[in-house]
Amino acid sequence: MATEEITKVQELIYTTRVESVMARNVVVLDPATPMAEVRELMRSKRISGAPVVVDGNRIVGIVSLTDIMEAMEKGRLNSPVSENMTCKVKTVSKDAAVTEAINSMGRQGHARLPVVDQEGRLAGIVTTGTIIRALLHEMDISFQKKEAEKLQTYRASHIFQDIVSDDTSLILRFVVDDKDFDSAGKASSMIKKSLLRLGVAPAIVRRVAVATYEAEMNLVIHTDVGGEIIVDIRKNRLKISAVDHGPGIADIQQVLQPGFSTAPEWIRDMGFGAGMGLANIKRCSDLMELLSEPGGGTRLDILFLFSDNALV
Repeated sequence: MATEEITKVQELIYTTRVESVMARNVVVLDPATPMAEVRELMRSKRISGAPVVVDGNRIVGIVSLTDIMEAMEKGRLNSPVSENMTCKVKTVSKDAAVTEAINSMGRQGHARLPVVDQEGRLAGIVTTGTIIRALLHEMDISFQKKEAEKLQTYRASHIFQDIVSDDTSLILRFVVDDKDFDSAGKASSMIKKSLLRLGVAPAIVRRVAVATYEAEMNLVIHTDVGGEIIVDIRKNRLKISAVDHGPGIADIQQVLQPGFSTAPEWIRDMGFGAGMGLANIKRCSDLMELLSEPGGGTRLDILFLFSDNALV
């Protein structure tokens, strides 16, 4: 089965958290502020919108340039923000992947998304501009790290040459706790770093990073008792196993349908659980197998095959 090539930008979009690309110094509005003042504020700050908050950081609305223009047309510039703001605000969790923010902005045409923490409090704001600047910065840092780690990569990449056996393998194991969104993504990040140190070709590492991140997030979202990710690295292939020690899945075929999700509403509100994780994993891997039965836990095996020159 032909697998899709993953670019560096795509990898970063899937594996970088919104918290890393958001602007933290957010211009906020008070509900009682006249719209005329908001117009001048946006003009002086050169912004096109701002969230409306009460009690310091609880979002109750948002005002955009469209709201300003409507207030001008209706002669309502002296009326308060509370009477002109958009009350239904689309937000994104600071722990969500950047791809969730991009999808939300693309599907619904939002120019900006307020970023919230797990309690729903304002933590920042994300726009197309903040995403582009942050990703360019990450790519620059990645290049600098790559140059600095060349010697370490050379040493580690010879492990399969220096150790002689009939079948040499390297096993990595990572524990994943249920609903631990603060730590979500750390296992996939460490796996990515380990593979680069071993000299695995960057194109393969990018595919592994995206698939592993999706598998890790599935564990965080769906497991009730925790799970683990096991990485089996060999000279000609790599297998990722995501093991959920929970109650198991009753209908595997239904779960495999793109867009199907059993994530609760509060997790969906955070930007997770869209039901595309397994589809993305299948797209990135050479083989994917989901094994589960009620009461017996769940195991997701993801296979990546190496060519003779995959270890550089």
